[in-house]
Amino acid sequence: MIDRVSTEVVRAAQREAAAWPYRELDLARLRADGWHPTPIHDLILKVHQRCNLACDYCFVYTQADQTWRDRPAVMPDEVWRAAVASLGRHVRRHRLSGVRVILHGGEPLLYGVSRLGLLASELRAEMPAGCKVHIGLQTNGVLLNEKVIGSLRQHRIMVGVSVDGVEADHDRHRVGPNGRGSFAAVRDAIDLLRRPENRSIYGGLLCTVAPETDPIACYEQLRAFEPPMIDFLLPHANWERPPRRPAGTTTPYADWLVRVFDRWYDESDAISVRLFEDIITLLLGGGGQSEQVGLSPSAMVVVESDGAIEQVDSLKSAYDGACATGLNILHDDLDAALEDHGIVARQIGRAALSAHCLQCPVHQVCGAGHYVHRYRPGSGFRNPSVYCEDMRILIGHIRDRVAAEIRQRETEVVEAR
Repeated sequence: MIDRVSTEVVRAAQREAAAWPYRELDLARLRADGWHPTPIHDLILKVHQRCNLACDYCFVYTQADQTWRDRPAVMPDEVWRAAVASLGRHVRRHRLSGVRVILHGGEPLLYGVSRLGLLASELRAEMPAGCKVHIGLQTNGVLLNEKVIGSLRQHRIMVGVSVDGVEADHDRHRVGPNGRGSFAAVRDAIDLLRRPENRSIYGGLLCTVAPETDPIACYEQLRAFEPPMIDFLLPHANWERPPRRPAGTTTPYADWLVRVFDRWYDESDAISVRLFEDIITLLLGGGGQSEQVGLSPSAMVVVESDGAIEQVDSLKSAYDGACATGLNILHDDLDAALEDHGIVARQIGRAALSAHCLQCPVHQVCGAGHYVHRYRPGSGFRNPSVYCEDMRILIGHIRDRVAAEIRQRETEVVEAR
């Protein structure tokens, strides 16, 4: 029987670690003022705690939170079945038209493709009629082969692959336990996904920005893989553990992303790059879909292999236990997570921003950046992003380029009259 962790013990530890939101957020006042939580639309299932790679920047294994060590390596059937049942109740209670479930790890393919297929089948059977179910899997790609991809296609499981640009750059960080790079295996896996019969489950590529690399070479390599979407992710860092900044520039991440943006924006057949598209949409008054920008409410929770209901797992880079809610899917409902101060803080938009951010002219686009990147010991998460200057420069550059194009088109329309 999986032990239950005291919710009050977890809450006390969170209050000690982060004043915002655990001591300072007034949930009762929010509700009195008319705020209501956003139901959960994204559920991440940590079906396998271990990984077959040893990436040197992994926030699960190399950073502050090491709770994976005390959890089952493999998620027991009773845990995922409890999660599926609870999600079904949540969907019915809130009359949701769609949900997304991401199978994650560690490396989720270590769970076994037949077990993943069973989980997917029972998940779809549990959801009410009319609810669209999207099932995805984020993998390092090493275990993908024709048989595995065929099974994932049969069960309509979308596949996202993590790859960090050209071979030399990828293999510098994404290595196996023996220290050997994984690029060759990942390339072969992506080539399989690119086949016409498999493209229906090819979800896209995830790439971590590395400012010491050539941004154009990285982008061209990713583009050569013909993904339906590229997602660039800033390395998880915070004010206690700031990101690497190579000598010679104070905003290396903006510099890197600006060069990629210009190449992408000038293309006549550009593919989807989520970060850039979200920033443009937000600049034009729309809403974003990325955790990295904007003020849209986060509607995501994680179920760990022991059943723990947790916040987004990138919080593991902040401090030990930063993800914890004290809830467990074996005896708590998903709705209970909507009372957790950490989850609430990511749903209240401007009310979660620092005074510094509120004075910034691009705060509605930036949204203080990724929530994880705001952490400062003691004060917690009501701070600017540790990438504040990088975000300001990137957003300003994109704003200027989009504005220039709008002016050009307006001029062309006037001249054509």
